[in-house]
Amino acid sequence: MKTKQWVMAGFAGWLLALGTVALAETGPLVETTQGKVQGTTMDQGKVKAFLGLPYAAPPVGELRWKAPAPPALWKGVRAATKFGARCGQWPIWKDYIFSDDGPSEDCLYLNVYAPASARAAAKLPVMFWIHGGGYLAGSGSEPRYNGTVLAEQGVVVVSINYRLGVFGFLASSDLAKENGGHAGNYGLMDMVAALRWVKANIAKFGGDPGNVTIFGESAGSFSVSTLMAVPEAQGLFQKAIGESGGSFGDVLRMETVESRGKRDQAWVDSLGVKSLAELRALPADALLDAARKQTVVYFAPAVEGKFLPEPVSMIYAEGKQAHVPVIIGWNRDERAGTLSKGMTAEKWKAFAAERFGKRADAFLAAYPAASDAQAVRSADDFTTASFIGIGTWKWVEAQLKTGQAPVYRYSFDLPATPSEMHPEGKYAFHSDELEYVFNTLDTRHGAVWRPEDRTLSLQVVRYWTNFARTGDPNCKGLPAWPRYDKSKELIHLDSTISVGSDAKRAEYEFLERQETAGH
Repeated sequence: MKTKQWVMAGFAGWLLALGTVALAETGPLVETTQGKVQGTTMDQGKVKAFLGLPYAAPPVGELRWKAPAPPALWKGVRAATKFGARCGQWPIWKDYIFSDDGPSEDCLYLNVYAPASARAAAKLPVMFWIHGGGYLAGSGSEPRYNGTVLAEQGVVVVSINYRLGVFGFLASSDLAKENGGHAGNYGLMDMVAALRWVKANIAKFGGDPGNVTIFGESAGSFSVSTLMAVPEAQGLFQKAIGESGGSFGDVLRMETVESRGKRDQAWVDSLGVKSLAELRALPADALLDAARKQTVVYFAPAVEGKFLPEPVSMIYAEGKQAHVPVIIGWNRDERAGTLSKGMTAEKWKAFAAERFGKRADAFLAAYPAASDAQAVRSADDFTTASFIGIGTWKWVEAQLKTGQAPVYRYSFDLPATPSEMHPEGKYAFHSDELEYVFNTLDTRHGAVWRPEDRTLSLQVVRYWTNFARTGDPNCKGLPAWPRYDKSKELIHLDSTISVGSDAKRAEYEFLERQETAGH
């Protein structure tokens, strides 16, 4: 795979964005359960970082498509000043830029950022980041996920890699037979293994293993909603933040291992291998190329009866999920500007009639078209809801019904400044909140940020870190954020932060009825 230019551009961009990386002959030293590690300092010495720490054994050879095994021990001091390899993938989206040396199956590494002053007894809140990428791409080494600014707020940040695509979620019939009827979900198992590593080690870095917040975006947010339902993960985290994604809708829908097993086995058989031993012997690049070419085969989590014993929605309905405080939200224009391009009121009404037939009037009541401008807005709302909104909204609703902890909801509404990725400058797209959450705005290529962007980023950083600290995002100096489970009000993150009721509820109730009707 031709990744060299991506790697070099990402590393250069990361250094340029920070401008303050200090590599010295001696850096901060910590002894983990595996051995001693020596990190580096960042941001003019305000933050210490430990990069590329192995939390599991390399999942290669016989360990390919198996639960993560414990990492090896070492003697002496291990350098922790560069990112570990990202997991096997191919470049999918233009905004994915990396600071590691390239993809590899040997990729189960994590990174730790802590205040320079943090000592082993500090018991600082821990924020555990799960990157997005459709379970196909991504890495903890992406510059926009740099944890230094969050760490400066008095938290310890952990970012992880986890197995992706065919390596993380293959659930063939042969693999199920090998494992007593269970297969898949290796990427999710990696996340739990990383959380166990945090529980065993994070106190040495100044973190509190009893105060861990898992947070993620897109597939990372799907993972957060799912980990709340995974029995093995309960007790390993105490709070959760989900940004744009929940395992309750058609996007990244989970199948049972039985149905997935037949589909995945047919794909494996097309490779010409005769056994699992032959499959495990195939080069990683060959598997990636085969998976990329078979675009109808999508590898994602499955309900396999053991690690994930039931569908996520059922586990929530039964009240068996983790009862922890949550922040859940999504962006105003997750997938805008597609269906709405050239839209008029008449075109929107025609779309309603063609798409929904006898339910067209109900659809137009939820997504009105009294004017051309309103039709454009309705089209953007509909694509946003159909893509990410409905699954995330249903997660909120499920948590409200059976959860026993506070729920805070947000809508990220500030249109991003024009950039190479999105030149429009009028939408709050999918993933646009990321650089605000980490205050890494300057890692976005071609963007010229406004004062309101800088201000909102600092506010979001404080909301997220306050929540990690106490389970409540509020503190002095920030606009009040009410609990959604009490007030049914959400916060709108914009150039001016405001609070309002769920004005789009009718949209999501319509889509929920559509799903129930089987459409």
